[in-house]
Amino acid sequence: MAFRIGGNSMRIDNEAVKLISLEGRVAMVTGGASGIGRASALRLAQAGATLAVLDIDHSGGKETVQRIQRDGAEARFYACDVTSDADCRTTVERIHKEFARLDILVNNAGIIWRKTIVETSEDEWNAVLDVNLKGIFLLSRRVIPEMVKSGGGSIINTGSGWGLKGGEKAAAYCAAKGGVVNLTRAMAIDHGRDGIRVNCICPGDTDTELLKGEAVQLGVSRGDFFKQAADRPLNRLGHPEDIANAVLFLASDMSSWTTGSVLAVDGGGLA
Repeated sequence: MAFRIGGNSMRIDNEAVKLISLEGRVAMVTGGASGIGRASALRLAQAGATLAVLDIDHSGGKETVQRIQRDGAEARFYACDVTSDADCRTTVERIHKEFARLDILVNNAGIIWRKTIVETSEDEWNAVLDVNLKGIFLLSRRVIPEMVKSGGGSIINTGSGWGLKGGEKAAAYCAAKGGVVNLTRAMAIDHGRDGIRVNCICPGDTDTELLKGEAVQLGVSRGDFFKQAADRPLNRLGHPEDIANAVLFLASDMSSWTTGSVLAVDGGGLA
């Protein structure tokens, strides 16, 4: 079995590597143009998966694909707005037609507005709920029947530490991510008999463009904002690769008896 490490292929035969390998599987990652989505797509490809990278950011999505292909893995970009049922339907149809199976779905697309509920407009509320929560519903309901045909699969939803506790000036985001956490549990209950595992990963503050955008929205310096965000037991911000490693665990057979779980990857922030 070939396992890619740092762009090189090496043949390793041991039980642990077999469990983590995704050879022969097809993975979809939304929000794959940057940040946690890009890191997750790269990590899944390194474990042997074929990648379908979904995003509305064409240039960023294509760059992710190019990076995967440079490492010798197969990947394609699909322009998809996860808030559009038509986009989700046609994208899943294209991916299944081109790859003949769907094994892993990482529902990662997300946006945030740092506002109280009084400050949040109806359009802003709808946008945050649509991308972060409705997008999981729209895409998952198209993917699950295809996973059933393939004999099962793994769905990983990106929640947040603020899906497990409240946060300041982020009312719509907290509502959406709280919904993601419990939607994950409901999906796990409904589709476990189909061989589909559904889990939620809850990142803490991670060094991404999304986090930088929060500083801008709040009108504070990036340095001060990042310093405050790093105030947690492990004394640093998360890296996108920290989250991607947990995504790989939940996508692989290492987590074959794990479903309906909510995994905080936050440097101890919730603790």
